[in-house]
Amino acid sequence: MLHFLDDPAFAGQDAWQYWEDGVLLVEDGHIADAGAWAALCGAIAADTTVIDHRGKLIVPGFIDTHVHYPQTDIIASPSPGLLHWLDTYTFPEEQRFADPEYAATVAGFFTDELLRNGTTSALVWSTVHAASAEALFAESERRQMRLATGKVLMDRNCPPYLRDTAESGARDSADLMSRWHGKGRLSYAITPRFAPTSTEVQLASCGELARACPDALIQTHVAENLDEIRWVAELFPDARSYLDVYDRYGLLRPGAVYGHAIHLDDDDRRRLADSGAAVAHCPTSNLFLGSGLYDFARSDAQRVPLTLATDVGGGTSFSMLRTMSAAHKVARMGGFHLDALRMFYLATRAGAKALGWADRVGSFQAGNEADFIVLDPAATPLLARRSERAQTLEEQLFAFAMLGDDRAIAHVYLMGEPVGA
Repeated sequence: MLHFLDDPAFAGQDAWQYWEDGVLLVEDGHIADAGAWAALCGAIAADTTVIDHRGKLIVPGFIDTHVHYPQTDIIASPSPGLLHWLDTYTFPEEQRFADPEYAATVAGFFTDELLRNGTTSALVWSTVHAASAEALFAESERRQMRLATGKVLMDRNCPPYLRDTAESGARDSADLMSRWHGKGRLSYAITPRFAPTSTEVQLASCGELARACPDALIQTHVAENLDEIRWVAELFPDARSYLDVYDRYGLLRPGAVYGHAIHLDDDDRRRLADSGAAVAHCPTSNLFLGSGLYDFARSDAQRVPLTLATDVGGGTSFSMLRTMSAAHKVARMGGFHLDALRMFYLATRAGAKALGWADRVGSFQAGNEADFIVLDPAATPLLARRSERAQTLEEQLFAFAMLGDDRAIAHVYLMGEPVGA
């Protein structure tokens, strides 16, 4: 059993706890205790149900901090770059989510696919249609997932069929927030798509929503693509930078998650870190769209809170293990070694901290909700062969990250109950 208390890059060996022969005690859907079997077995009542996952690894469920559920069906669509991909595939597909039945069908598949890949919590994008957020909230509630989403806000530079107004967007967002935020395991995320598709009036209304609901999440995109950055500079000539546009409207704060953040300077990285906002690193998407390589060294130098995300459908897999593999390779291309312990931290506790959920999910601390997964080191012949030779925890985790995918997810538990049982 393995979980994290802090970032291994900065806290060293105090950042994680690992038990070769571990036990997880679950009561009423929450973690009662976790530790070595030898230390805790004497306190377990004789009539307790014991589930034995010997030979496998138990870790907290993965947390995906940037993923677009309306793009599920356009994953792996060929395109020369981000803006062409949006115009050719993304916007036409998102138009279909005005239909509540269509949205519900995709939301059902999407949440099942998250769980099948071991992702038990997520910060998710819907579309501009309130019905799309409604459908995802309903499906997540039915599965008892901890999940956040919000209707997308776009009042310019997008197809007319996806355009709202500053007034209607704020009104629909406030209505959704009043009905879903804090309901069960659900949270609302204020969601301006990115600066070019919102007027300054709409961005100001996002700031007003954020002030009115201080514990709402915020999600958007920043500095993903060089053409996009030039466009932002034309639209907001008075802003120091792309990130500065959001900062001017009060959108840099704890609970705000910025997708990509590839092309930032050190001043912007420092502003992110000082604000408590976090970055969602989306390596498979950044590679697929040719957006660029995230600079881990400069990010760490400024202590930017970092998380890991699939960014489906620009991202090419729902699997956080495959996403770890891409993150490692992106880091190596920049001369940085991203070890496996850090990758597993970024996929679990880091996401929980960024979303304000660290006292609920992402670790095995007592009182947390019992969302966890069981990884099988023998899931495929090659993974089994490599795992047999693993001499350290790092080697075993690295094998999972480099060779694993959905097949390595042996079991998934939500609130202590097996999914699909």
